[in-house]
Amino acid sequence: MHRLTLTQIARGLAAKDFSALELTEALLSRIEALDPQLNSFITVSADEARAQAAAADARRAAGEHGALLGAPIAHKDLFCTKGVLTTCASKILHNFKAPYDATVVEKLAAAGAVSLGKLNMDEFAMGSANESSHFGAVKNPWDTSRVPGGSSGGSAAAVAAGLIPAATGSDTGGSIRQPAALTNLTGLKPTYGRVSRWGMIAYASSLDQGGPLARSAEDCALLLGAMAGFDAKDSTCVDVPVDDYLAALSQPLAGLRIGLPKEYFGAGLDARIAETVLAVVEELKKLGATVKEISLPNLQHAIPAYYVIAPAEASSNLSRFDGVRFGYRCADPVNLEDLYKRSRGEGFGAEVKRRIMVGTYALSAGYYDAYYLKAQKIRRLIKNDFVSAFAEVDVILGPTTPNLAWKLGEKSADPVSAYLEDIYTITANLAGIPGLSMPAGFVDDLPVGVQLLAPYFQEARLLNVAHQYQQVTDWHTRTPAGF
Repeated sequence: MHRLTLTQIARGLAAKDFSALELTEALLSRIEALDPQLNSFITVSADEARAQAAAADARRAAGEHGALLGAPIAHKDLFCTKGVLTTCASKILHNFKAPYDATVVEKLAAAGAVSLGKLNMDEFAMGSANESSHFGAVKNPWDTSRVPGGSSGGSAAAVAAGLIPAATGSDTGGSIRQPAALTNLTGLKPTYGRVSRWGMIAYASSLDQGGPLARSAEDCALLLGAMAGFDAKDSTCVDVPVDDYLAALSQPLAGLRIGLPKEYFGAGLDARIAETVLAVVEELKKLGATVKEISLPNLQHAIPAYYVIAPAEASSNLSRFDGVRFGYRCADPVNLEDLYKRSRGEGFGAEVKRRIMVGTYALSAGYYDAYYLKAQKIRRLIKNDFVSAFAEVDVILGPTTPNLAWKLGEKSADPVSAYLEDIYTITANLAGIPGLSMPAGFVDDLPVGVQLLAPYFQEARLLNVAHQYQQVTDWHTRTPAGF
């Protein structure tokens, strides 16, 4: 059962090959047996999952037939879930049980999805390796001595290992797409504002976006259809009709114009990954696509601009975690200042503190214009690069990551080298456009992902291209040995 996709699960439940409760019990047993090797879950909500599965079975018995009704998933641990720990993988929220459901959680629950728990992540979604979690690093099921990518590494590892068929994630600078690439999954970052952020604990509010991770584009389409849509509770959520993502999958690719940015294939990209990307291009050409070289001249400025903007927003967002209202509180504070300092000093990890300090500095008097304002101007230039490119092509294709999954601890002493792993993904967040990573092959038995980018609200186009590619290849069906 653990190898079934969401689509296959929907068919099996409809045909009464198994019940939602039987499927849930099988996966809970599998999580108990195998997750100690991966550390992908922070909280397993077994009792709640059994109750949801039983309710889904009752709804099916009463005549309901939704595709996600009874389908097991799990949520990245920054989506507030009523009555369940929501920790953001941080000591400062280690004991926080949310009093409400995030909109994404609410929408998927309404569709009948069964949540098996909350997934490990980089603390407050800050990281590219899932090593900064207060609850310990997540391991890559393809090689447990390596990272699964971050910050949605728990989501990626759990799906890749067959502990769950799909999961939610969040993407601030590549945190869905990068772990998808390093674990052989399909991961989608929707257009900014396509999926509600209400109840998703913020890292950088102008960059964060929730999205799905699954084995195939078809499964991502199924999940996104339930997650997307306007939410009046989120002032940044856009009131644009939700496409029929499943219906769009079958469209032929004849006439598709693909852009290959010349800046993607320079120094820093593993030559073997470059070869894999070009092999994907050849397959898409066989399906009727045409290819053109394009330029994204401001790519070189993306990393420095992002690492001013994101920490600045984090500095503001994380000021609410002060030991007063909820979460971790230091012992025996002597006064209010001591409470603030020790609660935050003891509650936040090293990477979070680093980014808060950088962000506070960038926003401080005398430096705001020199750093934050200039970074926002670069952000506009990056957006303009995409607007110009999409006047010539329908999608942009390139590597998701410059390198393969690295060894645990390999980049711990050099955070900048880890930041550089996001070079190809960050620009989509800065511009707000949708991006998707799909499995494209293997190098040294490690997965390689290819990224697709499209204009605003064209998630259906990305899913269509990925699905058509997955109809003629089997990379996405391959699974790690031992899982």
